[in-house]
Amino acid sequence: MPKRDPGPSVKDKEMYEALRDDGASKEKAARIANAAAGTSRKSVGRKGGSAKDYDERSKDELLSRARELGIKGRSKMSKSELVDALRNH
Repeated sequence: MPKRDPGPSVKDKEMYEALRDDGASKEKAARIANAAAGTSRKSVGRKGGSAKDYDERSKDELLSRARELGIKGRSKMSKSELVDALRNH
């Protein structure tokens, strides 16, 4: 299978390809690959934060996050649909 060209904005093309092969969206793969290029690959997954799990957030909080990410159709989604869309974006 020929390799996909992610374009010049992706800094770690090897990681981008691995993430795409695992089923990540183009945007998510690029975001993770660029974060990995700025630091060591090992530290990217370990950064973590204190954000609540999507299931613990209110629908308004989920809508706000979906708006930030530009998820289409968010206003008509139920809370569970928003959680799914955010997790798979």
